[in-house]
Amino acid sequence: MDGKFFSRGKIQDLRKELQEADHKDKKYAKRKTVLKKIVANITMGNDMSPLFREVVACMSIQVLEIKKMVYLYLVSYGRGKPDEIQYAIGNFLTDCNDRNPLIRALAIRTMAYIPLPLVIGSMIEPLRHCLRDQDPYVRKTAAICVAKLYVYDPKLVDKEGFITMLRDLLADSNPTVVANAVAALTEISERSDDIALKLNLGVTNKLIAAMGECSEWGQIYILDSLLNFVPQTSLDAEGICERILPRLQHANSAVVLTTIKILMFMMNYISDNEFKDRICKKMGPPLVTLLSSGPEVQYVTLRNILLIIQRRPLILRNDVKVFFCKYNDPIYVKLAKLEIMYRLSREENFKPVLAELHEYASEVDIDFVRKAVRTIGRLAIKVPGAANACIKVLLELMESKISYVTQEVVVVVKDIFRRYPNEYESVIPTLCDNMDDLAEPESKAAIVWIIGQYANRIDNSLELLEDLSYTFLEDPVEVQLALLTAVVKLFLQKPDQGKDLVSKILKQATEEVDNPDLRDRGFMYWRLLSINAGAAKDIVLSEKPTISTETDRMERGALDQLLLHTGTLGSIYHKSPESFIRNTKPKWLSDSPALNTASRQALMMNIDDGPAPLPPGSIAPPPPPRNLESLDPKSSLANRDDGNGLRSPVDEMGRRPHELDDDQEDDARENGNNVDDDDGDRDALANERYGDPYANLEQAFGGSSAFSTNSASRTKGEDLIGF
Repeated sequence: MDGKFFSRGKIQDLRKELQEADHKDKKYAKRKTVLKKIVANITMGNDMSPLFREVVACMSIQVLEIKKMVYLYLVSYGRGKPDEIQYAIGNFLTDCNDRNPLIRALAIRTMAYIPLPLVIGSMIEPLRHCLRDQDPYVRKTAAICVAKLYVYDPKLVDKEGFITMLRDLLADSNPTVVANAVAALTEISERSDDIALKLNLGVTNKLIAAMGECSEWGQIYILDSLLNFVPQTSLDAEGICERILPRLQHANSAVVLTTIKILMFMMNYISDNEFKDRICKKMGPPLVTLLSSGPEVQYVTLRNILLIIQRRPLILRNDVKVFFCKYNDPIYVKLAKLEIMYRLSREENFKPVLAELHEYASEVDIDFVRKAVRTIGRLAIKVPGAANACIKVLLELMESKISYVTQEVVVVVKDIFRRYPNEYESVIPTLCDNMDDLAEPESKAAIVWIIGQYANRIDNSLELLEDLSYTFLEDPVEVQLALLTAVVKLFLQKPDQGKDLVSKILKQATEEVDNPDLRDRGFMYWRLLSINAGAAKDIVLSEKPTISTETDRMERGALDQLLLHTGTLGSIYHKSPESFIRNTKPKWLSDSPALNTASRQALMMNIDDGPAPLPPGSIAPPPPPRNLESLDPKSSLANRDDGNGLRSPVDEMGRRPHELDDDQEDDARENGNNVDDDDGDRDALANERYGDPYANLEQAFGGSSAFSTNSASRTKGEDLIGF
């Protein structure tokens, strides 16, 4: 369209031009010009709806170019004119019976775009005729119209038998009609709870045969529909894979990704490992080719590759260098490549990967540098043979004295210590020398953990923790929790040195901090140390489980589910579409005799996920209180005094920790135990176990005066814990 039409036009002027065009305009040149101006204004966002009747009057002109512009106008404003759309119905019906198949298809397509009761009611019979039209262009257009009509009124589509007519179109002689019928049925099945598209082997083979003559988008529709075919034997799945393999060479990236999705799906039903290995090797080069596209396509491909290599690592096993970052890659592409480099790293190829990561750590982009340093640490944890080299690189990076690099190094070294205990403690002095550069909570918590864990090997551990404790009350909760645990570890390893510091931190954690997690941990450590310091040592200094890279792997069932969404938003977000798109039906692998055992087990776990329903009558009101005294706030358990000025701890059920609820008492009676014989000893036991929380602290902390447990010598204001 000429650029001269793209200027803002006034409604009055355009209306006048249309009226004047009625005279001496046998070739309709003036009307074409005015309609082009109107369409141009619609494109620019100008409201042309006041011209509705004048434009509709042009529908009777039997010129295809004019009809296209009028129908474009109706698509834009038809649904907003329910009172005036009646003037167009007659022309719609006339055009649906026109000799020209383009006009017939244009008319039924435009009607499907106007979801008004009058239009929908008028298009039922024309749509039925168009689905059986002799021209394939009309049939393929009508197939899509059925899907649009289903969105407006599902019951009407079912009642009029359009679903059956769509199913019949799957056997159409024209591949484009078949592709559109498949697309319409797929759309309907995804929106419906009652309709499911299921393909047998015969129909599937016909669809694949038609795919060669379809457009690239038609091929995508047909390939997507193959997810609805469930192979009953391994040979069925192998046959499908062989027939769609040529699609991997297609120029359209969507066709390639959809083909890979179907191949990944079919391999779940193939038992021949050699065949699967051959398929995996053929899937690698097309994925690598997609990485030469623009950054947007690269990112989509990389996010899908990250899922694919978790399920089938063989596909890109030897192509790790393909994912090395280029200087002009956008940051989101670089970060995605880093993750894939880590996934593909192993003993045989870690050296070039580590060298590449070392270079990335000197880049100017802070986020990229942080991610590179983290990846070096993860590489050390994943590949034992690379640990020494990774530690060496990390120490070299610390020499740069760049704050954010140093902080990331401290964080990853902490994880390396957990993965390889007692192997790399020689680097601790270097870490401690750089403590002044640690300002972020995560790095500060990491160095605190290291000092506490290895307090007996660090000569000045007490001094370091004391320096860190000066800002305890201002630190983030993450650092406070780490410091609280670290000083307890210090005390357990060096009782003589750590008793004053641990008393100070415990006092601050339980008295001056509002965070409930921190207070609870402080109380827990305090009571643990007061009851049995030996047991506290066994618990707090117990051997830690080593970090495993298995936690980086996605759960098998979730991975199989996400691979069914390859090439979609779900594969980019790594989330199932139903979690962020409403009314989306979840997809799972379908069970069949050919499904491999691991996938079937994951499928069963996903199906059975969630709590079992309670049997009828299992939900009962809470039991009444045992005695009326418990209803009196003055005498309730929450306010009962133990005789030493402190209330005994009460759980959320209103019980002391040593009391049994009704069900526990019933169980005890059934086992022959008398739960009422020790009433006289209960209070003494409670006072002994749950009385003053500072009991025995003097002995636990080596007789420190700060932990005097003589209740009589303390006033209420001097209690370490205020109630």
